Amino acid sequence: MVKHFFTSESVTEGHPDKVCDQISDAILDAVLQQDEHSRVACETTVTTGMVHIMGEISTKATVDVTEIARNVIKEIGYDNSQCGFDGNNCAILTSLDAQSADIAMGVDASYELKDGENDSYNQLGAGDQGMMFGYACDETPELMPAAISYAHKLAKQLSAVRKNGTLGYLRPDGKTQVTVEYNDDEIVRIDTIVVSTQHDDDVTLEQIRGDIKKYVIEAVIPKELMDENTKFYINPTGRFVIGGPVGDSGLTGRKIIVDTYGGYARHGGGAFSGKDPTKVDRSAAYAARYVAKNLVGAGIAKKCEVQFAYAIGVAKPVSVFVDSFGTSKYSNEQLANAVNKVFDLRPAAIIENLNLRKTKYQPTAAYGHMGREELNVAWEKLDKTEELKKALAQQ
Repeated sequence: MVKHFFTSESVTEGHPDKVCDQISDAILDAVLQQDEHSRVACETTVTTGMVHIMGEISTKATVDVTEIARNVIKEIGYDNSQCGFDGNNCAILTSLDAQSADIAMGVDASYELKDGENDSYNQLGAGDQGMMFGYACDETPELMPAAISYAHKLAKQLSAVRKNGTLGYLRPDGKTQVTVEYNDDEIVRIDTIVVSTQHDDDVTLEQIRGDIKKYVIEAVIPKELMDENTKFYINPTGRFVIGGPVGDSGLTGRKIIVDTYGGYARHGGGAFSGKDPTKVDRSAAYAARYVAKNLVGAGIAKKCEVQFAYAIGVAKPVSVFVDSFGTSKYSNEQLANAVNKVFDLRPAAIIENLNLRKTKYQPTAAYGHMGREELNVAWEKLDKTEELKKALAQQ
């Protein structure tokens, strides 16, 4: 038995980078609601008293970007000057332009379509080159790695007890971190839990630590995974009053590991928020999770990582790779062949099959894009398990 430890982190919706992700995705949602064929690449940055929204949007929609941003900020909880950042009166600057015509010509008509392949799913080429990874494992009911799953649940609980008044002295910014101990691939216990939460100036550290342990940690982490040696670091600096965009500037797309698998799987480097589904950074990453989850959900592998790669303007992926880490009776080549048979991985097919023009993206912009079964997003469905089993049986 080989003992090892793995750690993942999450952040609350009030973290400055997550404020930016939510603003960008709220703008995307509003634009797609009016014009589902909009092209959106919207990024946001925040700092003390200021929001700057920039990027490229080509759309027939008419939306009030400033109002959307203010509403998101206030819904998060930055709605009074005591937090140092107030959605009611912060400055909001916009620098938005149309999508580059050079990019649009590759997306509007794929390389295959120009080459005479008139399949309807060849209408769209990939919006950029790049590689995207998906992952799933059987450590949790939602088939996510345990460390990131528990870190997200702690972060969500931090926001819940703030918003429902249980711990009314909390402020929106916060971070969590969970270290899981393994023997080989089996979870043994949780070794360390870190929670840092913004708070009012007049509350004592002793009260914060007692309350967080009772109302956040013990409400989320299974008792059987904690023991007398589990370490708790709650506001370890001793004070966290200055937070949010006042404590640190924020930027869309700067929490890509929090958004995916907590570092447990590889990452292609592309962020999600603020991007419409023609951007394979987003849509193909969702498709990769969908594929990996169905392979694990079918019992074909205990854990599985999938990689897709694309060329800008080309519909079909240039490569598809599957790695079961030796947990499947099938070879990686057989798994990849089954994936190619069952899943159409061209951007237009992904968009249609995962209903990505109708998806609400803002809820995914905090607490992770993967494993979010409560949001009923299509990439979390286990509806291809039987087809994968059949495709493998035919090889």
